[in-house]
Amino acid sequence: MSKADTGNFFEDFQPGQVLRHATPRSLTAGDQAVYTALYGSRFALQSSDVFARQSGLPRAPLDDLLVFHVVFGKTVPDVSLNAVANLGYAAGRFGAPVYPGDTLSAESEVIGVKENSNGKTGVVYVRTRGVNQEGALVADYIRWVMVRKKDPASAAPEPVVPDLPGAVAAEELTIPDGLDFLAFDPVAAGSPHRWDDYQVGEKIDHGDAMTIEEAEHQLATRLYQNTARVHFNQHAEGKGRFGRRIVYGGHVISLARALSFNGLGAAVKLASINAGTHAAPSFAGDTIYAWSEVLEKTALPGRSDLAVLRLRTVAAKDHACGDFPFKGTEGSDGGGRYHPAVVLDLDYSVLMPRA
Repeated sequence: MSKADTGNFFEDFQPGQVLRHATPRSLTAGDQAVYTALYGSRFALQSSDVFARQSGLPRAPLDDLLVFHVVFGKTVPDVSLNAVANLGYAAGRFGAPVYPGDTLSAESEVIGVKENSNGKTGVVYVRTRGVNQEGALVADYIRWVMVRKKDPASAAPEPVVPDLPGAVAAEELTIPDGLDFLAFDPVAAGSPHRWDDYQVGEKIDHGDAMTIEEAEHQLATRLYQNTARVHFNQHAEGKGRFGRRIVYGGHVISLARALSFNGLGAAVKLASINAGTHAAPSFAGDTIYAWSEVLEKTALPGRSDLAVLRLRTVAAKDHACGDFPFKGTEGSDGGGRYHPAVVLDLDYSVLMPRA
């Protein structure tokens, strides 16, 4: 009898089920260096101990998305090893900063299940909590994923679909202890634009683009210990719907975040992922462009040094922003459908310095 873990199929998930994920991970400065090499992220808070100390932190924290991806990677063997696709995110919050030497672990609770009409797959909703070695929350989010059934003839479960909030309220965001932008250095940050300089409805073309390389995607996904077969096994995926391996959606999120530096360089700290959709798959060779829209501005009581900017960043493959229409809120054609080029639609909030 094989001792290999075949992962959970749709029938194995039940609302209320708690999954404690294996392999706690101690992160190092080397992990941050590899992450920076993969995406070229230039945000000063995660790049400079000096800048971080000027901002009230003991040293540069690890990139927020590196933390997110590592926590996500812990969940894959239990949640999405047999996934067809990761569909979206909601109610994501970043908690305590993570520093080199911290150890992260994760657990997930199943909060919803719904079989698809084809009877071969279903959607599973989970809430995942990532904590450090002291039990402090570092990341907390909901995601939903399409998972294969092991037996298509098995009975469909009673559908349970959670009520998902549209955004994380400002009062629910975590401001790291000591974080203070009174001495924020715009030259070191690479941007003169602060929270006060942005207007709701403003649209920012980030200008640059990055082509997805197979080797970089493979390295990134292994860095996060993400074992999803759709990203690695060409023998399996060559027979699948697309005939090739799919790029991990989080890889596109990190590419879009790195591109957003051009226009949002002072947005040095992620506070939440309010909602997110992987609108279409990405593959090696796709060139990713990104642009952002300011959705909301929120001042924080008692804080004159920083405030919250809520953004919508859209990433598209092989399609520049300049000739891409901004229409509607669900999709860029205004009819609730995404343009075929759109691969990511991410709603998130950042902490920015005030003027």
